[in-house]
Amino acid sequence: MKPLPIVGLVALCMSQWAAAAPPAPGSHLSFVSCPIVRDTKTVPCWLAEHEGETYFLTLQTDVSAPVNPPWLGHKVLVEGVVSDEPGICGGVVLKPVALSVMQELDASCNTILPAEDRYELTFEPPRPPGPSRGRLAFGGFAPPGSLPDDTDFTADRRFTLQYEFDGMVGFRHAPTLQQILDFATQAKARELRIVGYRAASRLSNGQTMIEREDIERERAEQIRELLKGAGLTQVRYRLEWKDVAASADGKDDAANRRAEVLVLSGRKR
Repeated sequence: MKPLPIVGLVALCMSQWAAAAPPAPGSHLSFVSCPIVRDTKTVPCWLAEHEGETYFLTLQTDVSAPVNPPWLGHKVLVEGVVSDEPGICGGVVLKPVALSVMQELDASCNTILPAEDRYELTFEPPRPPGPSRGRLAFGGFAPPGSLPDDTDFTADRRFTLQYEFDGMVGFRHAPTLQQILDFATQAKARELRIVGYRAASRLSNGQTMIEREDIERERAEQIRELLKGAGLTQVRYRLEWKDVAASADGKDDAANRRAEVLVLSGRKR
């Protein structure tokens, strides 16, 4: 085989470099990968690899945090936007990012990296050490006065719960559920309209993952039962469910996995 001319070699090198370059800030990524734990002197980092690049996902924080860490032994669906912030723990930062643990066991997802001085975190963990005090739904999770002091209880108010892929209510939904309960009680609500959604996620490789059938109805019904169980029984519940899986575009798919609760105030002006 003849040697490539110098121009061809340069072009080949440039194409290989371009293929290896990470996506530009602002790029949307959606992929499924094994999570990786990197130990540090303060709090572990969670990372994931995709197409030869390492991405920072989150820290090992309280289970009630907005972004829950993934699990070893399970793959994770990562949906995020490439940030221009400095890398953390050797990974490109995705912000915002949504993480969904895949329920199927995968023994290959077991990588733990040792702590390295070059990846020492310069900030404090987001909560003090000790066990989480989070609760699944109610029971004093949200601090007193979780609603702003200037809340208008004479106006209707809408609340939104975001879900992991194929997920139902979890620890991080507790504050929102508590706010719904507090607002409905103080507003003397006459009706709650709950809409559950089923969605899909379009991956960066062109594949589409669709949530399981009927999950939109289950989400709406679960919220109703949790609120009833917390004592909100003197209201009328109106439930709806919608399938928006066809709208997956690889950009805002995580936002479509939701339930919306509209509280109609009984203290109208």
